[in-house]
Amino acid sequence: MYITITPQKLGNNFSQGSADFVRYLEKENEGLEPAQMEHFFNQYDNGISQDEVVKEIDANTAKLKKAEPKFYSITVSPSKYELNRLRNSNEDLKRYTRELMKDYVASFNREINGRPITIDDIKYYAKIEHRRTFKGTDRQIKENQPYATKILTLKNEIRKIESGTLQGSILQREKEINRLEREAPHQQEGRRIVQGMPKAGNQSHVHIIVSRKDASNTFSLSPGSKHKASEVEMHGKNVKRGFDRDQFFEKAEKTFDRTFAYQRNFAETYMARKDFIKNPRTYFASLLKLSTAEKGLAFKLMRETGLPMVPGIPTSQAQLALKMFNRLRKGVEVAIKSSSIGI
Repeated sequence: MYITITPQKLGNNFSQGSADFVRYLEKENEGLEPAQMEHFFNQYDNGISQDEVVKEIDANTAKLKKAEPKFYSITVSPSKYELNRLRNSNEDLKRYTRELMKDYVASFNREINGRPITIDDIKYYAKIEHRRTFKGTDRQIKENQPYATKILTLKNEIRKIESGTLQGSILQREKEINRLEREAPHQQEGRRIVQGMPKAGNQSHVHIIVSRKDASNTFSLSPGSKHKASEVEMHGKNVKRGFDRDQFFEKAEKTFDRTFAYQRNFAETYMARKDFIKNPRTYFASLLKLSTAEKGLAFKLMRETGLPMVPGIPTSQAQLALKMFNRLRKGVEVAIKSSSIGI
């Protein structure tokens, strides 16, 4: 499960309205009949129009400054193993999203009028998407890039030969291009993976727009708070503040597992990915204590999610952690960022 929470920006500035983002989320509905379209939903309603989403989010920004986020985007991306556990992808994802937002609310250390905030105190809209394309930041694109660069150079040379500005064999260059296409490390359905190519398989995921202000447009609720749980004196009163990100990500996993009877492997957990960066010795010690079957699945998951594989396991756990830490850290930082807030 990969969950990201980001404040919406246009360049270096926070978005002053939600229309562009909502329009972007409508891209999969282009060309579809009304019955085939995916619509927005919230905690209680389905079939919400994009116009209503924009109206409600943009009207809920009282006293927020230009330099403050007006709304946050939460992206929920279940793994293929988690998606395979769902019986009805759309309905199950809606049900999970509604439970997830209860976990979101519970992770705030805030009170409204002396009581803890509830799901009815936030304003959010969610939308399910079923397609993803490879982006320039994807590992597959980056690792295929040397091949792509060579192929582009060869194609440019062929055009020059055809125009008479360069001498050489077109056939030889075409053979070299074919070889590079075959040998590129990342392929999908027999083709080199390139930027913009649709990803194969079930790619269902959820986008959530959540207002920075509470539903009454009075209180600011920021998941980007740098405070987990603390109190500060304001206007002579002690005020609770903070959002516990670790708690939210852990609750999100447990809610999924409980809702769909999913058996989560160690390598799939948020805390394991976090330990890999923060406490590598703890990570490897936990990994080595797994049963043979669980350890095998953990390595399979690491490989599939882009984490470099451990070529050999030394007997000493400390030796393993020290030996592999520098080599693996760069690769896993991409994964851990998928479970953190970018501010």
